[in-house]
Amino acid sequence: MSEKTPFVIDVTTANFEVEVVQKSAEVPVILDFWAPWCAPCRQLGPMLEKLVAEANGKLILAKVNTDEEQQLAAAFGIQSIPVVVAFSQGQPVADFMGIRSEAEIRQWLEQLVPSPTQQLMQDGLKLEQTDPQAAEGKYREALQLSPEEDAIRIRLAAVLMTQGRLDESRSMIVELEQRDYLEPEAARIKSELDVRQAAAESGGVDEARKSAEADPANLTLQVRLADALAASQQHRKALEICLDLVVSDRTGPAGIEAKDTMLKIFQMLGPASELTGEFRRKLATALY
Repeated sequence: MSEKTPFVIDVTTANFEVEVVQKSAEVPVILDFWAPWCAPCRQLGPMLEKLVAEANGKLILAKVNTDEEQQLAAAFGIQSIPVVVAFSQGQPVADFMGIRSEAEIRQWLEQLVPSPTQQLMQDGLKLEQTDPQAAEGKYREALQLSPEEDAIRIRLAAVLMTQGRLDESRSMIVELEQRDYLEPEAARIKSELDVRQAAAESGGVDEARKSAEADPANLTLQVRLADALAASQQHRKALEICLDLVVSDRTGPAGIEAKDTMLKIFQMLGPASELTGEFRRKLATALY
């Protein structure tokens, strides 16, 4: 086989998890199943190595010698070689068997390399939890490259909301709403914006609780407390308060507003959330 580059590694059963599964979360990893006696492998290998080198770090080539790594080859059901398998985000996403021309391989690999916009989106997603301001920068760069991509606006709205810039975030959602529909993630952001805005107007959990305790007959203040609790991630307490209001004031203004708040919290949590399932059932029982 040809001389290795920094982007070509040998993979064994021992290092497969780290070098292929985990590494593919950062960059696509191309598995090349080969053996020294295989003539097509000796043709294919140098072409793969050349094209991966040209990608300059956007791809990693992981070579598996099937003579030495029979267990790994068996795990992939390899019966003849060469076989090439692409991994991304810890999963196999594409493969081919046998020899191909350099042009065909180049085209196959190009489909695996993220575009500049996709790379910026991936970088932004990695930064959202730890550095939302840096994630915002990535998304704004991506939007300059692909101004028609609504998915970028959705992520930008999310990180603006995380930073407490509610008006800026809402303006992005309003812009998306002009298409007459919202993707589920955009709808989730809109619901959270509504809850956060109401919470901000009430002064946060402590102030909302003081106001509700000072005027227990004012059920709307209970809804404001629920908003504040939801905005501070205390979803169960918020849902419990709202459910009580729906039961006690089902057709009144506070009960109707409490139901709306519950629906917004369900959207924030998502349909897979256990809390969503639990309180959807309780809300249905209370209403019907």
